[in-house]
Amino acid sequence: MKRRVACIDGHGKGVCRQEEVPQLKDGEVLIAVKASMISPGTELGRVGALRKKPDSKRPLRPFGYTNAGIVQALGKGVEQFAIGQQVACMGGGFALHADYACVPQNLCAAMPEGVPFEAAASVHLAATALNAIRRTEPLFGENGMVLGLGPVGQFCIQLGQLSGCHMMGVDRFPLRLERAQQAGMEAAVQEGEENVLERAAAFTRGFGMDFGILAFGGEGSEAFEQVYQSLKQAPDGHRMGRITIVGGANISHLFAAGLGNVDVRSAARTGPGYHDESYEYGSTYPRVFVEWTTQRNMEECLRAMASGRLQVAPLISHQFALDKIAEAVDLLVEEPWNALGVILRP
Repeated sequence: MKRRVACIDGHGKGVCRQEEVPQLKDGEVLIAVKASMISPGTELGRVGALRKKPDSKRPLRPFGYTNAGIVQALGKGVEQFAIGQQVACMGGGFALHADYACVPQNLCAAMPEGVPFEAAASVHLAATALNAIRRTEPLFGENGMVLGLGPVGQFCIQLGQLSGCHMMGVDRFPLRLERAQQAGMEAAVQEGEENVLERAAAFTRGFGMDFGILAFGGEGSEAFEQVYQSLKQAPDGHRMGRITIVGGANISHLFAAGLGNVDVRSAARTGPGYHDESYEYGSTYPRVFVEWTTQRNMEECLRAMASGRLQVAPLISHQFALDKIAEAVDLLVEEPWNALGVILRP
């Protein structure tokens, strides 16, 4: 059985190749993919470097880690899904941009009625944001800011507001700010065009931010400092609050007196279980000790989509056929200001 799968070549270009569908392993589910979403940061962050220094000897690299489709076959030991069921899937190397994918069962979640495939295809990104929000521990009525409004940052904004917080988003691209506002974000600040600190002070009515989230990769020291300076300030001059890093940012900052009483938190992946092979293929953790596993976070995101509380449609800027992967990659790499959530359809 053959499948088509999207790859990145040694020149940093998107290529659609044909290959054999991998043999279904115990604990895996075979999915006929109906939609997948490209993560512009994680998946394409190194493509620009490849284009500057192409290497024709570099083998094609399949990519993709979030999709949705219909169950076609079940590996031995899979009892939580049925053939013909609609599921959302995640996982690097598993939930590829392809027309068929073999995915470990605990990296799949049943799609509730009414959730379209293109929305469910964002589940890995949504669950990443949910884990970041859980790490941030927002409280009803707090003020928060998110710097970097790619798909993960967009979901962080929405989930912060669903937690009862007032959320301000910061990005340099107007399209991202507009889409976040369409999804209900309270305040939008265009980096480089507006004073972030002044806007934060006005937005919080002088109280200061309670927390900030950095949702982008690369050099992040300046953004970290902006969040720090926007946080609450105690009478002794020290800043207070939380800063969560969910993107792969590099940050240089003084600690102790140089940071005040600020909690810096790293939010990795989608919750407990991801990259634990035993868990991915079907084992479980004791629920009383590990409540919010990767699969449960996926399920909660899908439930929020089904109820209309978590909005995905405003985040989708383009849709391409799978064999147009070259055009999709070119758009995201060459014109990032013109694209946000890009969907691929087999």
